[in-house]
Amino acid sequence: MSAMTLRAIIDLLRLHFFFAWPVLFCSGYLLAASVYGDFSWTDLFRAVLIGFFGFEAGFVLNDYVDREYDRKDIESDRLTRYWRVFGTRPLPAGLVTRYQALMLFMFLVALTALLIFTLPFPHSLFVFIIMACSYAIEVFYQVKKRNQHFPIAQLVGRTDFALFPVAGYLCIGYPDIPALLYFLFFYPFALAHLGVNDLADYANDQARGMYSITVLYGEPGSASWIAGFSAVHACTSLIFMSMLGGIAKTGLMAGLGLLLAANVAILRDRSPDTGLRVLPLFHITMLIYAISILLDAVVQQGPGFV
Repeated sequence: MSAMTLRAIIDLLRLHFFFAWPVLFCSGYLLAASVYGDFSWTDLFRAVLIGFFGFEAGFVLNDYVDREYDRKDIESDRLTRYWRVFGTRPLPAGLVTRYQALMLFMFLVALTALLIFTLPFPHSLFVFIIMACSYAIEVFYQVKKRNQHFPIAQLVGRTDFALFPVAGYLCIGYPDIPALLYFLFFYPFALAHLGVNDLADYANDQARGMYSITVLYGEPGSASWIAGFSAVHACTSLIFMSMLGGIAKTGLMAGLGLLLAANVAILRDRSPDTGLRVLPLFHITMLIYAISILLDAVVQQGPGFV
């Protein structure tokens, strides 16, 4: 494999964010371990791999479905360089072929599915159904946003991201109240995050003919979308906190503080530049949430995690 191909695959996988997805997935797993008292290092390691390979497959699928539309990007050095360390879109640039991307996606999905089916039943079924539905939702999102007048693609499409930590929970847990509260906590955050991403990528979405939030409602509408779902997220956070310990509550409050700062910045200057500038705050917030939930679960379980 040449150095150029390796760099292209790293960009295709957004590999410099590799640590984030297992942390988010495992926050769900460890929350379930604290609820059910059923922790094992083997299960944790398996959850790390499922979260990593499953999310990376989603990145490849995203680029594969949008490969022709991504050729129309006019600002390749902005959001692209944030998400891709070498600043390339490998499929439109011809650095990775359509066939290679499809084979990589199928390989990652097969590997993730094999890992999932090492989970005990019915947990393996729960997680596999979420995986299959998430990939179907991702395709729906990419296709639907090309032709819509109401943000159905966004409202449906962001459920896959919100279900990701829930899938981690279901590795050993069951569809119960904690799993539902985690979903309700994370879903409005995912929608607010999408609004920031759309604001930052406004020019490219216009060029592609994609009906993103900002294309549908303009910069003022995007600011309202972000603020509105951030407010809903704050409310569902308070509900979610009721079942968490002190570490997780502190982490959630810290994350909400960062979101407040991001929203103030956007409301003051509703421009793509501001969207790109505050986007890292949303990702830092997500990590604070996941790490604090993870650490809280460890403390609650105590010696059971040793």
